[in-house]
Amino acid sequence: MPKAAYRRPAWLALAPAVAALALAGCGDDGDGARAAGATRVWVAPGVPGAVREAVDASIDASPRRLAAARSRDEAQVRVGLRGGSRRPLARVVLVPVAPFPTIADDVSWAAIRRFWRGRGQGLAGLSGDGSVPALHVTAPVRAMLTRLLGRPARAAPIRTVAAARLLDAAWSARPAAWSIVSFDRLRPRWKALTVDGRSALDRGLDLRRYPLVVGVGAEGPRAPVAMLRRAVARRGARTNRDPGRMTVLMMTGVTALSRGIAGRMEANGVTYPAEKVRGVLRDNDLLHISNEVSFTDDCPGPQPGTRFCSRPGYIGLLRDVGTDIVELSGNHNLDWGEEAAHGTLAMYRKRGWRWFAGGADRDQARRPLRITHNGNRLAFLGCNPVGGAYAWADVQRPGAATCDEAAMQRQVRRLRSRGVLPIVTFQHWETYQYAPTAGQVEDFGAMSSAGAAIVSGSQAHQPQGFAFDDGRLVHYGLGNLFFDQMQTLGTRQEIVDRHVFYRGRHLSTQLVTFLLEDYSQPRPTTPAEREQLLGAVFAASRW
Repeated sequence: MPKAAYRRPAWLALAPAVAALALAGCGDDGDGARAAGATRVWVAPGVPGAVREAVDASIDASPRRLAAARSRDEAQVRVGLRGGSRRPLARVVLVPVAPFPTIADDVSWAAIRRFWRGRGQGLAGLSGDGSVPALHVTAPVRAMLTRLLGRPARAAPIRTVAAARLLDAAWSARPAAWSIVSFDRLRPRWKALTVDGRSALDRGLDLRRYPLVVGVGAEGPRAPVAMLRRAVARRGARTNRDPGRMTVLMMTGVTALSRGIAGRMEANGVTYPAEKVRGVLRDNDLLHISNEVSFTDDCPGPQPGTRFCSRPGYIGLLRDVGTDIVELSGNHNLDWGEEAAHGTLAMYRKRGWRWFAGGADRDQARRPLRITHNGNRLAFLGCNPVGGAYAWADVQRPGAATCDEAAMQRQVRRLRSRGVLPIVTFQHWETYQYAPTAGQVEDFGAMSSAGAAIVSGSQAHQPQGFAFDDGRLVHYGLGNLFFDQMQTLGTRQEIVDRHVFYRGRHLSTQLVTFLLEDYSQPRPTTPAEREQLLGAVFAASRW
């Protein structure tokens, strides 16, 4: 039959449509069919973003089995705060906070509950002037607190603030402001408060005894809930506070095991100076000690003056407190000569300790010390602008690192660009005052502006104030740790900075305060002594 004479039957033109209908009716290969057969999942408002993202990712990865519900009523699986599952998908740890220059350290859970009910006098201590501070919170945190505490009273002074404005809003309203934030949303400008003495920054915190924990649960059929549980776990969203991602670094001030403190060690035992603070100093992953004096066999022991040496046995004190990192920026490590300095490095090496800001030669002294712990990548570098030349390392001579500001800024920027957190220290000019000098402000500020996560002063014989540069912490001076200066209250006062890092970020800093006794032995401050010290350094700070 000629092609021109052939006519296609009408029923054949309908075949593709009929086939498509048949396929739609007998399988789940089409998008519409997949959505129709999938389990609908609804995520309630207030569920943390990390959990919400994990649920969305699970839906995207399994469109035949899961789909997003448009409302709670049409969902077969409902994800919400404190859901019905006995085993929650995730737990969210919340932390009460206040602006960093807040004297108070603790709030009670009972006071938080009374505040929520409109009776806030129990929190008046946060403001320092007896007034009830307003609670500044984001909408998601307010939703979590409502699940924990019920609806707040109208009389409760609560301000709902966008996350991007929260810190600045609280700082602008200080001292009459506080907040509650998710643990992973802590920032150095916040002071993390304890709840009935329990701190979310303590690795060993028992969450069963910590009240500010909100569960995220899922209600629905077992199989899709199990899928969501696996998705949340894969994305690391089961908790916003994973101790395996935390690093605690303690940084201390001047240590010089000579003169009066050496005399007390000879009389009372090498570990005598640490007897009242040993447990506090060991509560860390990394302990930094700025030791300014070399160990040598020919050290005559305790003697007056400013030419220092330490007997080899004195290193037992540094071992006793759990030293990990030694800063060598001090002026006295060459007081007993190069051989003593080299021998001291050998003693550190034997114990597995690492050092920075000084070393066997100039190159080693300037080289950053890089340490990775629990995924947190840190780098330590420091220098001594004071000298003189007798204290500085040279091409073939040990000593402290000289300050090449431009080179250090380049190092800081390079480290930052590689995801490393630089921590910069200075052995700056010594002054006996709480306020920083103009030279400190300039030099410390240059390193902070370059991107240093923390800039810290190791030279101070009495504590000094603070500053923040785009949220990065600057502490101009810590004061002494193990030294013999008892001449003033300022030289007896000591601060140890307890820095907490989490998932590659500087999360928070706690200030540990001591007072020196018996020319050798720091002890924890009393509440009144702590209040006086923090008040003095905060007043001298550059906010």
